[in-house]
Amino acid sequence: MKNLLQDLKHFTGSDQFYFHPLFPKFTYTEGVRYLAENAGAYWLLEYILSNQTDKKLRTEAFQAWAIQVKEDGSATLRVEDGNGNLVRRFKMQFTDFPFTEFSLWFIGGTLLLPSEY
Repeated sequence: MKNLLQDLKHFTGSDQFYFHPLFPKFTYTEGVRYLAENAGAYWLLEYILSNQTDKKLRTEAFQAWAIQVKEDGSATLRVEDGNGNLVRRFKMQFTDFPFTEFSLWFIGGTLLLPSEY
């Protein structure tokens, strides 16, 4: 997975955007697609996009999503407003996400890697 982290660092900006068939009003970038395909993490995209109906989240134009995976496979998914203020926190019983920590941003309806901003 070290190679995947290195590969993801090369995504800066995005020329192509993708739509998820279940959430067609939102887009995601090439870097996010690469992450989803190579880490088996389409579930994470779906989790983030499906929670955009949450009252607290839908009013936030900028969302910083951070996943922290513990040794036992459980995880916490935090959503902040970009100023370090916690908006929501989700607990997961189990995940096979390959990294102990990772962040994605959701800005104006688009999910992206921080390096793609």
